Amino acid sequence: MDTSQKESILFRTVVILLMLTVAAALRIAPHPWNFTPIGAMAIFSGAMIADRRLAVLFPLLALFAGDMFVGFYKLMPVIYASFAVNILIAGWLRKNVTTPRIAGVTLLGAIQFFVTTNFAVWASGMSYPKTWVGLADCYVAGIPYLWNTLAGDALYVTLLFGGFALAERAFPALRQDRGAAML
Repeated sequence: MDTSQKESILFRTVVILLMLTVAAALRIAPHPWNFTPIGAMAIFSGAMIADRRLAVLFPLLALFAGDMFVGFYKLMPVIYASFAVNILIAGWLRKNVTTPRIAGVTLLGAIQFFVTTNFAVWASGMSYPKTWVGLADCYVAGIPYLWNTLAGDALYVTLLFGGFALAERAFPALRQDRGAAML
């Protein structure tokens, strides 16, 4: 790999991390429940950063930084694990980022988050009895949050992937052959 390719990869990495940082800062702004950029950050990071450690670490650190402002909570490990799963799911996009594939991963990620976190709420016994009816009640009560998660993920995924596509047009050094080594 020559120097210009290394510089291009570094420039690309810095731009992606800056975009993720801006998205992370939006998490602490007032917003409706579950209408945050964290799910979209997980998807964008998983799709754009080939180094899985960095792809997982950066969004989770951003989530933790936000939690330092909004407060810690009992189900943090489940929330973090669910976002890590979304990052890994988004790795499927890495070599072929298309709008339908982004939409599919966004939908899958929101559903995975809903199923996982609502099950954890039910299993914790904090709010619902540990019965089949309690589990069903927990999922039904979570539906408005699912819609907010999906809407927030869709908006922020559009902003992140769309913003990066515009940046690639404006700055050709950001473009990268999908066959070449990625971040």
